[in-house]
Formats: sequence, structure tokens, C-alpha cells
Amino acid sequence: MSDAIRLASPTLNCPDATALARFYAEITGGKVVYVDPVWATMDGPGGRIDFQTDPAYVPPTWPDPATPIQMHLDFTVDDLDATAAKVLAAGATRYDHQPNDDHCLVFADPAGHPFCLSTWDPLA
Repeated sequence: MSDAIRLASPTLNCPDATALARFYAEITGGKVVYVDPVWATMDGPGGRIDFQTDPAYVPPTWPDPATPIQMHLDFTVDDLDATAAKVLAAGATRYDHQPNDDHCLVFADPAGHPFCLSTWDPLA
């Protein structure tokens, strides 16, 4: 036996797991690979994301800390403007507050989770 730990995927709570998995599959070119009444999995470039239906889910209110962000997703992109148009067409909302808009844009997915599109990749 090994005591190794490997990250499988982040899991986002949301009001509708299937709908949010479809959103992320659409914007990343991924595919929804599993769905049941409370769980969905999207496999895409760079890995998978799981989604869990939570009827009590409350979206964060960033940048207002009333309901804080506990995590967000970052996506590396080549063209901010083209990718921003793509995620907006898929149902994302662009935040008014953009602290690094020269290289990073902040959006909310349809369930209200913040995510970033960025041309900056510290590992590149």
C-alpha cells in the first residue's frame, strides 16, 4: 500500500450540477462524462471538474465579503477578448471589478462562482 495523495478534481457545489457541468464543457471544449441526480463530471483540457447539486448553495458576493469566495478557477487563454466573448455567450457574467484587466478578466459562472481568464501563466 502507498500513502500517496493525488488530486482527482475540484468539486463545485451549485444549484444544478448537470447545467453547470454543461457550461464548463461548452467554454473549455470538454465533455460531460458523468451525470446522476446530484453529481456531474466534466472532463476537459487540463483536467476534470466535478459538480454537486446543493439546494442550499449561496453564491459568493465578490468583491463584497458578505458571502466570501472560498475558491475560484483560473483558466489560461491566448486571447482575452475572444475568450471573454465566448464565455459571455455561454452564460457567464463579467464582474465590474477587474483588478488585473491587462492580463486577467474575472467572471461569474451561471451559478455565481468566480473564475478567471488569464494570459499570465507562472509555470510557462
